[in-house]
Amino acid sequence: MTEMVQARLDEESSRLLAQLVRATGKSRSEIVREALRGMAACHPMRGKSRVAGLGKFESGVPDLGSNKSHLKAFGG
Repeated sequence: MTEMVQARLDEESSRLLAQLVRATGKSRSEIVREALRGMAACHPMRGKSRVAGLGKFESGVPDLGSNKSHLKAFGG
């Protein structure tokens, strides 16, 4: 392991951790690591929003996005 974390637990959290150790047979560290992974899965980290395929296709029309005459067939 590369990092050690120290945490203060309230009585309820300490009791829950002890119960999980007994019930699962896992170490306290394993339980904390699994809990962190579970929290991360429930709360995905926000990165840059990306549009799938953005910039991957070329129409051959250089002003397609800015020239309204290209949108006439679409009600524009």
